[in-house]
Amino acid sequence: MQCQKHLFSLDPAIHYLNCATRGPFTQAVEAAGVEAIRQTTRQIHTLTPPDFFEPAWNVRRLFSELIGNDDPERIALIPSVSYGLAVVARNLPRKPGLAKGQKIVLLDGEFPSDVYAWERVAAEQGLSIETVPMPEGTSVGRSWNERLLAALDASTCLLVCPPVHWMYGVKFELEALAARARDVDAWLVVDGTQSVGALPFDLAQVRPDALLCASYKWLMGPYSLGLGYFGEVFDDGIPLEETWMARPDSHLFHQLTHYRRDYRPKAFRYNVGEQAQFIQLPMLEAALRQLLDWGVATIQSYGKELLAEVLPRLAELGYGLEEEGYRAHHLLGLRTPPGLDVMALQRSLSERQVYVSARGSGIRVAPHVYNTPEDANALLRALESVV
Repeated sequence: MQCQKHLFSLDPAIHYLNCATRGPFTQAVEAAGVEAIRQTTRQIHTLTPPDFFEPAWNVRRLFSELIGNDDPERIALIPSVSYGLAVVARNLPRKPGLAKGQKIVLLDGEFPSDVYAWERVAAEQGLSIETVPMPEGTSVGRSWNERLLAALDASTCLLVCPPVHWMYGVKFELEALAARARDVDAWLVVDGTQSVGALPFDLAQVRPDALLCASYKWLMGPYSLGLGYFGEVFDDGIPLEETWMARPDSHLFHQLTHYRRDYRPKAFRYNVGEQAQFIQLPMLEAALRQLLDWGVATIQSYGKELLAEVLPRLAELGYGLEEEGYRAHHLLGLRTPPGLDVMALQRSLSERQVYVSARGSGIRVAPHVYNTPEDANALLRALESVV
């Protein structure tokens, strides 16, 4: 793939290697948002009941194609990953066989939302939370996966695991972990925010019980909108909200007071209220279409090629990097050499117009198809200058 920077409106003077914090809009996504605002202000009289539902259906279908899901009814529109996690926590007490003394398994250094979500339900149900620590050293992927797999036993009721660690870019072997979770009758919840859209994800192979993604990073959509896949274990679950749009025949506006106590099928009950999102859904639709056009595997390969010559030099300079087999190419954690403060390093890079994130014990580099070889070289020069 050739660089796609021409599809964006990025300042040519900056080197933005920070998609893991927020993905920039393509010009098409920006245009979709502007047009949606115009429609809302200038064509408001043309609004019809289908306009409340059809854009959401388009997004469900596109997201399903992205993750290999053959049933768009299993996709819910959520405002955030924490909302989707709250759905799971709300329904965990309904899990068959759940018993006091069972455990929820998490990763060390996980994103806060993936930790806080379980504290209340664990206390109420008498569950424990086991955090699997990250091994010492630079290359930890293999041993961390082994530790996580070993933690899954008959006492496990829930595993929460991303495809890629949000700070360090370590890849987790989700297919093996999912198989083990099924063996011990544990639910698997995947936070795909830092991977789906840039790293191939095969729903049919992983078979998670829930997959949750924020829109504004690797899906390259707007903030405060996300998508959640909910498997069969949630089909008769309890939603966080009792929204009118989740009910059968809710598209028949002239009959809305014919109250229904049942829900539309599968994941519809978990949609956030006001799911129509007249401005943001067209933007997310445009973003998903572009991702499908590029191809997720191509995005991953682009990141690998972009940094192929830079990473060996950084290793020579003392920056720690995960071994390739357990390293994502769209999100890399560079451990800083001893004595180098990560916040000072981030500030130094920003002064050179190189934008990355300080996370944990290193910096997080997150390239995309808008990045150029000059961006990679600017990163190298900036990191060389401080050691």
